[in-house]
Amino acid sequence: MNKETRIEMLTRLRDNNPEPTTELNFSSPFELLIAVLLSAQATDVGVNKATDKLYPVANTPQAILDLGLDGLKHYIKTIGLFNTKAANTIKTCQMLVDLHGGEVPKSRAALEALPGVGRKTANVVLNTAFGWLKDDEGNYFIAVDTHIQRLANRTGYAKGKNVEETEKNIVKNTPRKTEFFFNLHHWFILHGRYTCVARKPKCGSCIIEDLCDFKEKTS
Repeated sequence: MNKETRIEMLTRLRDNNPEPTTELNFSSPFELLIAVLLSAQATDVGVNKATDKLYPVANTPQAILDLGLDGLKHYIKTIGLFNTKAANTIKTCQMLVDLHGGEVPKSRAALEALPGVGRKTANVVLNTAFGWLKDDEGNYFIAVDTHIQRLANRTGYAKGKNVEETEKNIVKNTPRKTEFFFNLHHWFILHGRYTCVARKPKCGSCIIEDLCDFKEKTS
């Protein structure tokens, strides 16, 4: 896939969805942080069902600490791996209170130091909650999950054996246009979730089918 094709691909995705955003429900950086932490190996719909009940009761680090581990589990028990996620959430909340005054830090390193928070989660929070495009060193906040990993490789937009390599190549291959960098994560994840699905991509209804390098297209 060449530069012109990538520009056309992003342009079509933009025109189809000019203002994309996450499907996770949140009203603060902390709510988004916890929602993304809970979303690993779970659906956004499932996470929203849990947080829609949790956040009216506890939507700050201290409030979740006041719930306690068992109290938190009561609200998130329908989410996969809820025991581990509850433990990480409690530890993360404690660190936010102890080290960051109860606020979500605005650096990838500080976010990745929180239990259960990896590079993808940090990038989502910085991009979506804070509206940041890149840090002072020029590192872009492009979150790569399984949907984006599949879409980038399948279409030929950016190849990578793992999510970090794919992220690096997405940054390398993306035209230097702010709206492309800022929204690419959302365009790719939504397209991968609903059109370029894992088992049988819906190529016949795909707006970028003619630009895609995938050789086993479906009708």
